[in-house]
Amino acid sequence: MQSGVRGNFAAALRFREFRTMLVTETLSVAGDQLARVALALLVYGRTNSASLTALSYALTFAPAVLGGFLLSGLADRYPRRTVIVVSDVVRGCLAISMATPGLPLPALWCIVGVLTLAGAPFKAAQLSLLRDVLPNQLYQTGLGLRQITTQIAQVAGFGLGGLLVVAIQAEGTLLLNGATFLLSALGVLLGVAARPASRDASAAVGPSAASRDYLIGRQLVAPVILISLVGLLVVPEGVAAPYASAVGATSLTVGVLMAADPIGSVLGGWWASRGEPVNSPRGVLVPAVAAGLPLLASAAMPWLAGSAVLWAISGALSTVYLIRLQGIVAEIVPDSRRGTVMGRMSTCLQTSQGVAIVAAGLAADQVGPVTTVAASGLMASVLALGAAIVWRGARPRQVRSAEDEPASGARTPSPVLAAHETPSRDIQPQEGPSLGQVV
Repeated sequence: MQSGVRGNFAAALRFREFRTMLVTETLSVAGDQLARVALALLVYGRTNSASLTALSYALTFAPAVLGGFLLSGLADRYPRRTVIVVSDVVRGCLAISMATPGLPLPALWCIVGVLTLAGAPFKAAQLSLLRDVLPNQLYQTGLGLRQITTQIAQVAGFGLGGLLVVAIQAEGTLLLNGATFLLSALGVLLGVAARPASRDASAAVGPSAASRDYLIGRQLVAPVILISLVGLLVVPEGVAAPYASAVGATSLTVGVLMAADPIGSVLGGWWASRGEPVNSPRGVLVPAVAAGLPLLASAAMPWLAGSAVLWAISGALSTVYLIRLQGIVAEIVPDSRRGTVMGRMSTCLQTSQGVAIVAAGLAADQVGPVTTVAASGLMASVLALGAAIVWRGARPRQVRSAEDEPASGARTPSPVLAAHETPSRDIQPQEGPSLGQVV
Protein backbone atom coordinates (compact mmCIF):
# COMPACT_ATOMS: atom_id res chain seq x y z
CA MET A 1 0.00 0.00 0.00
CA GLN A 2 1.28 3.45 -0.76
CA SER A 3 2.37 5.41 2.29
CA GLY A 4 -0.07 8.25 1.65
CA VAL A 5 -3.11 5.98 1.72
CA ARG A 6 -2.79 4.06 4.97
CA GLY A 7 -6.39 3.71 5.99
CA ASN A 8 -7.09 7.33 6.85
CA PHE A 9 -10.21 9.36 6.27
CA ALA A 10 -8.51 11.96 4.09
CA ALA A 11 -7.45 9.30 1.61
CA ALA A 12 -10.98 7.89 1.34
CA LEU A 13 -12.51 11.34 1.00
CA ARG A 14 -10.36 12.02 -2.06
CA PHE A 15 -12.72 9.76 -4.01
CA ARG A 16 -15.57 11.89 -5.29
CA GLU A 17 -18.05 9.02 -5.52
CA PHE A 18 -17.42 8.04 -1.91
CA ARG A 19 -17.87 11.64 -0.76
CA THR A 20 -21.16 11.80 -2.61
CA MET A 21 -22.46 8.55 -1.13
CA LEU A 22 -21.34 9.53 2.36
CA VAL A 23 -23.05 12.93 2.26
CA THR A 24 -26.27 11.68 0.71
CA GLU A 25 -26.66 8.74 3.08
CA THR A 26 -25.96 10.96 6.09
CA LEU A 27 -28.61 13.36 4.83
CA SER A 28 -31.14 10.53 4.48
CA VAL A 29 -30.36 9.12 7.94
CA ALA A 30 -30.81 12.51 9.57
CA GLY A 31 -34.10 12.94 7.71
CA ASP A 32 -35.29 9.55 8.93
CA GLN A 33 -34.75 10.54 12.55
CA LEU A 34 -36.58 13.82 12.02
CA ALA A 35 -39.50 11.89 10.55
CA ARG A 36 -39.64 9.43 13.44
CA VAL A 37 -39.96 12.25 15.95
CA ALA A 38 -42.51 14.09 13.81
CA LEU A 39 -44.55 10.94 13.19
CA ALA A 40 -44.69 10.05 16.87
CA LEU A 41 -45.82 13.56 17.83
CA LEU A 42 -48.30 13.73 14.95
CA VAL A 43 -50.02 10.45 15.83
CA TYR A 44 -50.02 11.16 19.55
CA GLY A 45 -51.43 14.63 18.96
CA ARG A 46 -54.32 13.16 16.93
CA THR A 47 -55.10 10.13 19.09
CA ASN A 48 -53.66 10.81 22.56
CA SER A 49 -52.90 7.05 22.50
CA ALA A 50 -49.51 5.69 23.56
CA SER A 51 -50.17 2.31 21.93
CA LEU A 52 -51.04 3.81 18.53
CA THR A 53 -48.01 6.08 18.77
CA ALA A 54 -45.80 3.06 19.50
CA LEU A 55 -47.36 1.21 16.55
CA SER A 56 -46.54 4.09 14.24
CA TYR A 57 -42.96 4.18 15.48
CA ALA A 58 -42.58 0.40 15.12
CA LEU A 59 -43.67 0.64 11.48
CA THR A 60 -40.52 2.66 10.79
CA PHE A 61 -38.50 -0.48 11.65
CA ALA A 62 -40.54 -3.70 11.41
CA PRO A 63 -41.18 -3.86 7.63
CA ALA A 64 -37.42 -3.58 7.06
CA VAL A 65 -37.14 -7.24 8.09
CA LEU A 66 -39.47 -8.37 5.32
CA GLY A 67 -37.92 -5.98 2.82
CA GLY A 68 -34.40 -7.08 3.68
CA PHE A 69 -35.07 -10.70 2.80
CA LEU A 70 -37.33 -10.12 -0.20
CA LEU A 71 -35.98 -6.98 -1.87
CA SER A 72 -32.20 -7.00 -1.28
CA GLY A 73 -31.71 -9.00 -4.47
CA LEU A 74 -32.74 -5.97 -6.52
CA ALA A 75 -29.25 -4.60 -5.83
CA ASP A 76 -27.80 -7.49 -7.86
CA ARG A 77 -30.43 -7.66 -10.57
CA TYR A 78 -30.32 -3.98 -11.56
CA PRO A 79 -27.58 -1.33 -11.64
CA ARG A 80 -26.90 -0.34 -8.06
CA ARG A 81 -26.87 3.40 -8.67
CA THR A 82 -30.31 3.04 -10.27
CA VAL A 83 -31.60 1.08 -7.27
CA ILE A 84 -30.37 3.79 -4.89
CA VAL A 85 -31.87 6.63 -6.93
CA VAL A 86 -35.24 4.92 -7.46
CA SER A 87 -35.45 3.93 -3.77
CA ASP A 88 -34.74 7.50 -2.69
CA VAL A 89 -37.27 8.98 -5.11
CA VAL A 90 -39.95 6.53 -3.96
CA ARG A 91 -39.21 7.24 -0.30
CA GLY A 92 -39.14 10.98 -0.92
CA CYS A 93 -42.57 10.95 -2.58
CA LEU A 94 -44.02 8.76 0.15
CA ALA A 95 -42.59 10.98 2.88
CA ILE A 96 -44.08 14.07 1.26
CA SER A 97 -47.48 12.36 0.95
CA MET A 98 -47.41 11.67 4.72
CA ALA A 99 -47.68 15.42 5.28
CA THR A 100 -51.11 15.57 3.62
CA PRO A 101 -53.46 17.40 6.02
CA GLY A 102 -56.14 15.15 7.50
CA LEU A 103 -54.61 11.93 6.11
CA PRO A 104 -56.42 8.98 7.79
CA LEU A 105 -54.23 7.03 10.17
CA PRO A 106 -54.63 3.67 8.34
CA ALA A 107 -53.39 5.36 5.15
CA LEU A 108 -50.53 6.95 7.08
CA TRP A 109 -49.50 3.57 8.49
CA CYS A 110 -49.58 1.97 5.04
CA ILE A 111 -47.35 4.73 3.66
CA VAL A 112 -44.91 4.35 6.54
CA GLY A 113 -44.75 0.58 5.98
CA VAL A 114 -44.08 0.91 2.25
CA LEU A 115 -41.49 3.62 2.85
CA THR A 116 -39.67 1.34 5.28
CA LEU A 117 -39.79 -1.53 2.77
CA ALA A 118 -38.21 0.71 0.14
CA GLY A 119 -35.25 1.27 2.43
CA ALA A 120 -34.13 -2.38 2.11
CA PRO A 121 -32.94 -2.30 -1.53
CA PHE A 122 -31.37 1.10 -0.87
CA LYS A 123 -29.23 -0.27 1.95
CA ALA A 124 -28.26 -3.40 -0.01
CA ALA A 125 -27.23 -1.33 -3.03
CA GLN A 126 -25.42 1.24 -0.87
CA LEU A 127 -23.31 -1.36 0.93
CA SER A 128 -22.53 -3.18 -2.32
CA LEU A 129 -21.66 -0.07 -4.30
CA LEU A 130 -19.35 1.18 -1.56
CA ARG A 131 -17.14 -1.82 -2.32
CA ASP A 132 -16.90 -0.65 -5.94
CA VAL A 133 -16.18 3.04 -5.41
CA LEU A 134 -13.31 2.49 -2.94
CA PRO A 135 -10.18 0.38 -3.51
CA ASN A 136 -9.59 -2.70 -1.38
CA GLN A 137 -7.14 -0.93 0.92
CA LEU A 138 -9.61 1.83 1.83
CA TYR A 139 -12.82 -0.17 2.09
CA GLN A 140 -12.67 -0.59 5.88
CA THR A 141 -11.72 3.06 6.23
CA GLY A 142 -14.84 3.98 4.28
CA LEU A 143 -16.98 1.73 6.46
CA GLY A 144 -15.53 3.32 9.59
CA LEU A 145 -16.18 6.85 8.37
CA ARG A 146 -19.71 5.83 7.34
CA GLN A 147 -20.32 4.43 10.84
CA ILE A 148 -19.19 7.66 12.46
CA THR A 149 -21.27 9.95 10.26
CA THR A 150 -24.45 7.87 10.52
CA GLN A 151 -24.18 7.70 14.32
CA ILE A 152 -23.76 11.47 14.49
CA ALA A 153 -26.65 11.96 12.05
CA GLN A 154 -28.95 9.78 14.16
CA VAL A 155 -28.17 11.68 17.35
CA ALA A 156 -28.47 15.06 15.62
CA GLY A 157 -31.70 14.05 13.89
CA PHE A 158 -33.37 13.06 17.14
CA GLY A 159 -32.11 16.22 18.82
CA LEU A 160 -33.34 18.53 16.06
CA GLY A 161 -36.61 16.69 15.50
CA GLY A 162 -38.36 18.12 18.51
CA LEU A 163 -37.18 21.64 17.75
CA LEU A 164 -38.33 21.45 14.13
CA VAL A 165 -41.77 20.13 15.06
CA VAL A 166 -42.21 23.18 17.28
CA ALA A 167 -40.93 25.52 14.56
CA ILE A 168 -42.58 24.14 11.41
CA GLN A 169 -45.09 21.61 12.78
CA ALA A 170 -45.03 17.84 12.23
CA GLU A 171 -46.24 18.15 8.65
CA GLY A 172 -43.45 20.57 7.79
CA THR A 173 -40.87 18.22 9.30
CA LEU A 174 -42.22 15.33 7.21
CA LEU A 175 -41.91 17.50 4.10
CA LEU A 176 -38.32 18.23 5.06
CA ASN A 177 -37.67 14.49 5.38
CA GLY A 178 -39.05 13.98 1.87
CA ALA A 179 -36.74 16.69 0.59
CA THR A 180 -33.70 14.92 2.08
CA PHE A 181 -34.53 11.77 0.09
CA LEU A 182 -34.95 13.69 -3.16
CA LEU A 183 -31.71 15.60 -2.60
CA SER A 184 -29.98 12.29 -1.91
CA ALA A 185 -31.29 10.83 -5.17
CA LEU A 186 -30.11 13.87 -7.11
CA GLY A 187 -26.69 13.78 -5.49
CA VAL A 188 -26.15 10.11 -6.32
CA LEU A 189 -27.41 10.60 -9.87
CA LEU A 190 -24.95 13.43 -10.48
CA GLY A 191 -22.01 12.31 -8.36
CA VAL A 192 -21.80 8.53 -8.84
CA ALA A 193 -20.81 6.91 -12.13
CA ALA A 194 -23.23 4.56 -13.89
CA ARG A 195 -22.31 0.90 -13.75
CA PRO A 196 -24.00 -2.12 -15.34
CA ALA A 197 -25.86 -4.63 -13.23
CA SER A 198 -23.52 -7.15 -11.62
CA ARG A 199 -22.98 -10.39 -13.47
CA ASP A 200 -21.60 -13.70 -12.33
CA ALA A 201 -18.52 -13.92 -14.47
CA SER A 202 -17.41 -17.10 -12.76
CA ALA A 203 -20.52 -19.08 -13.65
CA ALA A 204 -19.04 -20.46 -16.87
CA VAL A 205 -15.76 -21.69 -15.34
CA GLY A 206 -14.58 -23.43 -12.20
CA PRO A 207 -16.92 -25.35 -9.91
CA SER A 208 -20.61 -25.58 -10.61
CA ALA A 209 -22.89 -22.87 -9.28
CA ALA A 210 -24.30 -25.22 -6.63
CA SER A 211 -20.85 -26.24 -5.43
CA ARG A 212 -19.67 -22.65 -5.37
CA ASP A 213 -22.72 -21.51 -3.42
CA TYR A 214 -22.17 -24.33 -0.93
CA LEU A 215 -18.57 -23.31 -0.31
CA ILE A 216 -19.52 -19.67 0.10
CA GLY A 217 -22.45 -20.59 2.33
CA ARG A 218 -20.20 -22.57 4.67
CA GLN A 219 -17.89 -19.59 5.04
CA LEU A 220 -20.82 -17.28 5.82
CA VAL A 221 -22.19 -19.29 8.76
CA ALA A 222 -19.76 -17.78 11.28
CA PRO A 223 -20.23 -14.21 10.00
CA VAL A 224 -24.00 -14.59 10.33
CA ILE A 225 -23.57 -15.75 13.94
CA LEU A 226 -21.33 -12.78 14.66
CA ILE A 227 -23.75 -10.36 13.04
CA SER A 228 -26.69 -11.78 14.97
CA LEU A 229 -25.08 -11.64 18.40
CA VAL A 230 -24.86 -7.83 18.14
CA GLY A 231 -28.38 -7.76 19.54
CA LEU A 232 -26.97 -8.98 22.85
CA LEU A 233 -24.44 -6.16 22.87
CA VAL A 234 -27.08 -3.42 22.54
CA VAL A 235 -29.16 -4.77 25.44
CA PRO A 236 -27.80 -2.05 27.79
CA GLU A 237 -29.32 0.65 25.62
CA GLY A 238 -32.73 -1.00 25.84
CA VAL A 239 -32.71 -1.37 29.65
CA ALA A 240 -30.89 1.89 30.46
CA ALA A 241 -33.84 3.37 32.39
CA PRO A 242 -34.39 0.45 34.79
CA TYR A 243 -30.61 0.02 35.09
CA ALA A 244 -30.21 3.64 36.19
CA SER A 245 -32.93 3.12 38.78
CA ALA A 246 -31.30 -0.07 40.02
CA VAL A 247 -27.90 1.59 40.59
CA GLY A 248 -29.47 4.57 42.35
CA ALA A 249 -28.98 7.10 39.54
CA THR A 250 -31.54 9.76 38.68
CA SER A 251 -33.71 9.71 35.61
CA LEU A 252 -31.68 12.60 34.19
CA THR A 253 -28.69 10.27 33.88
CA VAL A 254 -30.49 7.75 31.67
CA GLY A 255 -29.37 9.74 28.64
CA VAL A 256 -25.73 9.30 29.72
CA LEU A 257 -26.13 5.53 29.74
CA MET A 258 -28.00 5.49 26.42
CA ALA A 259 -25.31 7.64 24.82
CA ALA A 260 -22.49 5.34 25.94
CA ASP A 261 -22.89 2.79 23.14
CA PRO A 262 -23.19 5.38 20.30
CA ILE A 263 -20.13 7.20 21.62
CA GLY A 264 -18.24 3.92 21.76
CA SER A 265 -19.41 3.15 18.24
CA VAL A 266 -17.94 6.40 16.96
CA LEU A 267 -14.62 5.61 18.65
CA GLY A 268 -14.73 2.07 17.26
CA GLY A 269 -15.31 3.38 13.75
CA TRP A 270 -12.27 5.60 14.11
CA TRP A 271 -10.13 2.77 15.49
CA ALA A 272 -11.15 0.27 12.79
CA SER A 273 -10.15 2.77 10.11
CA ARG A 274 -6.57 3.15 11.30
CA GLY A 275 -3.61 1.43 9.68
CA GLU A 276 -3.76 -1.54 7.35
CA PRO A 277 -7.12 -3.21 6.67
CA VAL A 278 -7.68 -6.35 8.76
CA ASN A 279 -8.94 -9.28 6.68
CA SER A 280 -8.23 -12.22 8.97
CA PRO A 281 -10.65 -14.17 11.18
CA ARG A 282 -8.49 -13.49 14.23
CA GLY A 283 -8.79 -9.74 13.69
CA VAL A 284 -12.58 -10.13 13.80
CA LEU A 285 -12.94 -12.79 16.48
CA VAL A 286 -10.71 -11.24 19.15
CA PRO A 287 -12.74 -7.99 19.45
CA ALA A 288 -15.97 -9.98 19.01
CA VAL A 289 -15.21 -12.16 22.02
CA ALA A 290 -13.92 -9.17 23.99
CA ALA A 291 -17.00 -7.02 23.25
CA GLY A 292 -19.18 -8.92 25.71
CA LEU A 293 -16.70 -8.86 28.59
CA PRO A 294 -17.22 -5.20 29.61
CA LEU A 295 -20.94 -5.87 29.97
CA LEU A 296 -20.17 -8.86 32.18
CA ALA A 297 -17.77 -6.72 34.23
CA SER A 298 -20.42 -4.06 34.75
CA ALA A 299 -22.08 -6.38 37.27
CA ALA A 300 -19.03 -5.96 39.49
CA MET A 301 -19.20 -2.16 39.39
CA PRO A 302 -22.90 -1.19 39.16
CA TRP A 303 -22.45 2.55 39.33
CA LEU A 304 -23.19 5.14 36.69
CA ALA A 305 -19.76 6.32 35.57
CA GLY A 306 -18.21 2.85 35.60
CA SER A 307 -21.11 1.31 33.68
CA ALA A 308 -21.10 4.09 31.09
CA VAL A 309 -17.37 3.61 30.42
CA LEU A 310 -17.72 -0.17 30.17
CA TRP A 311 -20.69 0.11 27.83
CA ALA A 312 -18.76 2.52 25.64
CA ILE A 313 -15.84 0.07 25.45
CA SER A 314 -18.24 -2.70 24.46
CA GLY A 315 -19.75 -0.47 21.75
CA ALA A 316 -16.29 0.36 20.41
CA LEU A 317 -15.21 -3.29 20.24
CA SER A 318 -18.45 -4.39 18.58
CA THR A 319 -18.09 -1.68 15.93
CA VAL A 320 -14.48 -2.68 15.25
CA TYR A 321 -15.35 -6.29 14.60
CA LEU A 322 -18.45 -5.43 12.55
CA ILE A 323 -16.48 -3.16 10.22
CA ARG A 324 -13.76 -5.77 9.76
CA LEU A 325 -16.39 -8.46 9.25
CA GLN A 326 -18.08 -6.49 6.46
CA GLY A 327 -14.76 -6.25 4.67
CA ILE A 328 -14.29 -10.02 4.86
CA VAL A 329 -17.85 -10.75 3.72
CA ALA A 330 -17.36 -8.44 0.74
CA GLU A 331 -14.36 -10.57 -0.27
CA ILE A 332 -16.08 -13.92 0.28
CA VAL A 333 -19.19 -13.12 -1.74
CA PRO A 334 -18.97 -12.64 -5.53
CA ASP A 335 -20.13 -9.33 -6.91
CA SER A 336 -23.20 -10.93 -8.45
CA ARG A 337 -24.50 -11.91 -4.99
CA ARG A 338 -23.09 -9.11 -2.85
CA GLY A 339 -26.23 -6.99 -2.70
CA THR A 340 -28.42 -9.90 -1.61
CA VAL A 341 -26.00 -11.12 1.05
CA MET A 342 -25.10 -7.70 2.46
CA GLY A 343 -28.75 -6.65 2.55
CA ARG A 344 -29.85 -9.80 4.36
CA MET A 345 -27.01 -9.63 6.85
CA SER A 346 -27.99 -6.04 7.61
CA THR A 347 -31.52 -7.32 8.20
CA CYS A 348 -30.20 -9.98 10.59
CA LEU A 349 -28.42 -7.21 12.48
CA GLN A 350 -31.58 -5.12 12.85
CA THR A 351 -33.74 -8.12 13.75
CA SER A 352 -31.34 -9.38 16.41
CA GLN A 353 -31.35 -5.99 18.10
CA GLY A 354 -35.13 -5.81 18.26
CA VAL A 355 -35.55 -9.37 19.52
CA ALA A 356 -32.76 -9.09 22.09
CA ILE A 357 -34.05 -5.82 23.54
CA VAL A 358 -37.58 -7.18 23.93
CA ALA A 359 -36.24 -10.35 25.59
CA ALA A 360 -33.97 -8.28 27.84
CA GLY A 361 -36.91 -6.18 28.97
CA LEU A 362 -38.75 -9.33 30.03
CA ALA A 363 -35.65 -10.74 31.74
CA ALA A 364 -34.96 -7.49 33.59
CA ASP A 365 -38.37 -7.73 35.24
CA GLN A 366 -37.46 -11.18 36.56
CA VAL A 367 -33.79 -11.01 37.52
CA GLY A 368 -33.04 -7.28 37.45
CA PRO A 369 -31.38 -5.08 34.83
CA VAL A 370 -27.83 -5.40 36.21
CA THR A 371 -27.90 -9.18 35.97
CA THR A 372 -29.56 -8.97 32.55
CA VAL A 373 -26.81 -6.77 31.13
CA ALA A 374 -24.10 -9.02 32.55
CA ALA A 375 -25.80 -12.15 31.18
CA SER A 376 -26.13 -10.61 27.73
CA GLY A 377 -22.40 -9.87 27.67
CA LEU A 378 -21.56 -13.41 28.77
CA MET A 379 -23.81 -14.95 26.11
CA ALA A 380 -22.31 -12.69 23.43
CA SER A 381 -18.76 -13.76 24.28
CA VAL A 382 -19.72 -17.45 24.39
CA LEU A 383 -21.46 -17.20 21.01
CA ALA A 384 -18.42 -15.44 19.56
CA LEU A 385 -16.25 -18.33 20.75
CA GLY A 386 -18.69 -20.72 19.10
CA ALA A 387 -18.44 -18.71 15.88
CA ALA A 388 -14.65 -19.08 16.06
CA ILE A 389 -15.00 -22.86 16.14
CA VAL A 390 -17.47 -22.84 13.26
CA TRP A 391 -15.24 -20.51 11.24
CA ARG A 392 -12.22 -22.75 11.69
CA GLY A 393 -14.20 -25.78 10.57
CA ALA A 394 -15.40 -23.96 7.45
CA ARG A 395 -11.92 -23.11 6.21
CA PRO A 396 -10.57 -25.14 3.29
CA ARG A 397 -8.38 -28.05 4.45
CA GLN A 398 -5.44 -27.00 2.31
CA VAL A 399 -5.46 -23.58 3.97
CA ARG A 400 -5.39 -25.09 7.45
CA SER A 401 -2.47 -27.30 6.41
CA ALA A 402 -0.64 -24.32 4.95
CA GLU A 403 -1.10 -22.45 8.21
CA ASP A 404 0.23 -25.37 10.22
CA GLU A 405 3.29 -25.84 7.99
CA PRO A 406 3.95 -22.58 6.14
CA ALA A 407 6.50 -22.71 3.38
CA SER A 408 9.58 -20.58 3.85
CA GLY A 409 8.99 -17.15 2.43
CA ALA A 410 5.58 -18.12 1.05
CA ARG A 411 2.55 -15.97 1.61
CA THR A 412 -0.11 -17.78 3.61
CA PRO A 413 -3.48 -17.01 2.08
CA SER A 414 -6.24 -15.62 4.21
CA PRO A 415 -8.38 -18.58 5.31
CA VAL A 416 -11.57 -16.68 4.71
CA LEU A 417 -10.58 -15.36 1.33
CA ALA A 418 -9.12 -18.57 -0.03
CA ALA A 419 -12.18 -19.44 -2.06
CA HIS A 420 -12.61 -15.97 -3.40
CA GLU A 421 -9.49 -13.83 -3.56
CA THR A 422 -9.50 -10.75 -5.74
CA PRO A 423 -6.58 -8.76 -7.08
CA SER A 424 -5.69 -5.43 -5.54
CA ARG A 425 -6.86 -2.36 -7.37
CA ASP A 426 -5.16 0.89 -8.06
CA ILE A 427 -5.75 3.26 -5.18
CA GLN A 428 -5.37 6.54 -7.01
CA PRO A 429 -8.62 8.53 -6.83
CA GLN A 430 -10.34 9.29 -10.10
CA GLU A 431 -12.88 11.99 -10.79
CA GLY A 432 -15.26 10.69 -13.39
CA PRO A 433 -17.09 7.79 -14.97
CA SER A 434 -13.85 5.90 -15.61
CA LEU A 435 -13.87 4.90 -11.94
CA GLY A 436 -16.91 2.81 -12.70
CA GLN A 437 -14.88 0.32 -14.70
CA VAL A 438 -13.07 -1.14 -11.71
CA VAL A 439 -15.66 -3.87 -10.97
